[in-house]
Order: sequence, then structure tokens, then C-alpha cells
Amino acid sequence: MRLDFTFTKYRELCEAMVSSDYAILTVKEYLTMGKKPDKYIILRHDVDMRPERSLKTAQIEKYFGIHATYYIRMTKEVFIPDLIRQIAELGHEVGYHYEVLDKARGDYERAIEIFEKELSMLREICDVKTICMHGNSRTRWDNRDLWKHYDFERYDIIGEAYLSIDFSDIAYFSDTARTWNPKYKIKDVSDSINPMIKRTDDLIRIIEHEEFPFLYILMHPDDWCDELGAWLSNFFARKFKNVGKSLLGWYWKKIKCAESAFK
Repeated sequence: MRLDFTFTKYRELCEAMVSSDYAILTVKEYLTMGKKPDKYIILRHDVDMRPERSLKTAQIEKYFGIHATYYIRMTKEVFIPDLIRQIAELGHEVGYHYEVLDKARGDYERAIEIFEKELSMLREICDVKTICMHGNSRTRWDNRDLWKHYDFERYDIIGEAYLSIDFSDIAYFSDTARTWNPKYKIKDVSDSINPMIKRTDDLIRIIEHEEFPFLYILMHPDDWCDELGAWLSNFFARKFKNVGKSLLGWYWKKIKCAESAFK
């Protein structure tokens, strides 16, 4: 059995997608097209860390003729203009992975100021038409709540990768926390069909059998690699972090329940 969460395995996933009857869409394509295909996959990547691995998946997708959406965090580690340009030049959509309520510690006025500044910085490199919140399990804020107070369309943004998509009949698959198991998702969740799978091979089988007409796949390239040492480091680090995420998920739910009781 081959290791999971490797670029080798990702090539197998890409092969399954292009060999199927699914149309593979970026978030922008989904939001702007008129009549949707009979079967489609929305393919999205969150560039949270190790952006060189995102360039690797972008190159793999280019080989298969796939265009995907890459959401860029505005951190020192990820915001590397030359690398971002390379991803865009491969034909992929680049979007803004905002986490401004976290950075502003819940101050909405400060958060929208950060949003404007960071969006402008990213737009100096490439065209940005869609955005997606970053879900940090270590904070109490949900960055999507920014749009309860402001309108992202004012910034020539056509949609948000969670808020602007009708998930009612879409099967949602996320590798958040380096696992396809929905149990470890705290903020990267949606009101969608959430099939229980354990391995990328399960997702490949679902695509090959076309078990659902509409799929939304979220993949974090920073957790995928071929080098055994790096793979093992990722594996054990995520095992440890996932225990903490489970506890944090319980804690934030408890806090929200307590806040609701006082409203």
C-alpha cells in the first residue's frame, strides 16, 4: 500500500478527476458561469504554510490540464510574490485567504482596515476576484463574520468560497488537519453532504464511480510531500495537533454556548 498525502498520490487523484465525466472548476468559474455542468468538481487549495508545496501541486495540475483555486495567506512565510506569480502563470486562480478578525482580535473596524491593505498587496501581483476565510482553530473568531458588518462586493470581490456557494447538494471533502475525517474540522466546515472517508483512495473511488454529481474538494498542499523524512514529520506533528484540535473544538463550543445563554 502506497503512502497517503504524497504528491504521488495526488497525481493519482488528478488522473481520476480528468478520466471522469466531471468538469473541474475553480471557485471563480463556479460563481461566474451560467448553466452549471451536469457533473462538476470545485477544486480549491488553501496555502497555509510551505508555499513551495503549493507550487508543486500547481505544476502537477498543469500537467493534467487542471485549473484550481489557490487561496494565499498574507503571512511572511506564504506571501512570496514570485512564487504566487508562478502559480497564477500556470493558469490557476489566486484568491485571498483572509484571517483579519483573528489578527484584529475581534475588532471589526481594525479587521476591515487589514482586509483592505492585504487585498491591495495581493492585487499588486495578480487579479483577485474571490476570497476565503482562514479557519484558525486556536482563536475564538470566525473570519466569515466580518461580512455580517461589511459587504465584500464593495471591493470588487464576486464571492467567498464558503458563503457564496450553495452547498445543499454538494459533497464536501476536506483534508484539513491532514485527514479526510470530518471529525477534526472545526471551522473549515459547510452545510453540505459530508461523506465519511479515511484515505485519498476512498475519494478516488468516489470519483471513479461518480457517486455524487457535485463535489467540492479542499486540499492543503503544505501537508503533502514525497520525501519520507518530511512525510513522517508531518504525520506525527498532525497526530499531536489533532488531539489539541479536538479539545479546542470542545472548548470553543462551550464558550459559544455560554455566550448564547447571556444574550
